[in-house]
Amino acid sequence: MLHAVELALACKWDAAHQLVQHYEEDPTAAWIHAVLHKIEGDLGNARYWYHRANRMDHVADEPRAELAAIQAELNY
Repeated sequence: MLHAVELALACKWDAAHQLVQHYEEDPTAAWIHAVLHKIEGDLGNARYWYHRANRMDHVADEPRAELAAIQAELNY
């Protein structure tokens, strides 16, 4: 998942998206997936993935800051 976050932070959203799609049952992958859809402007799909990740409290977060928070959580 860390690699997916790094890809997203490097603006390689398609590559990050392809990676997280392989781990749809993982809550962290779902959270990253939500952020990627938010970046794309697909808020309906983003909300779906936030719900799957149990992270609805992050819907309004700024995507880059949110990715950095995910990265920090993964590095902990």
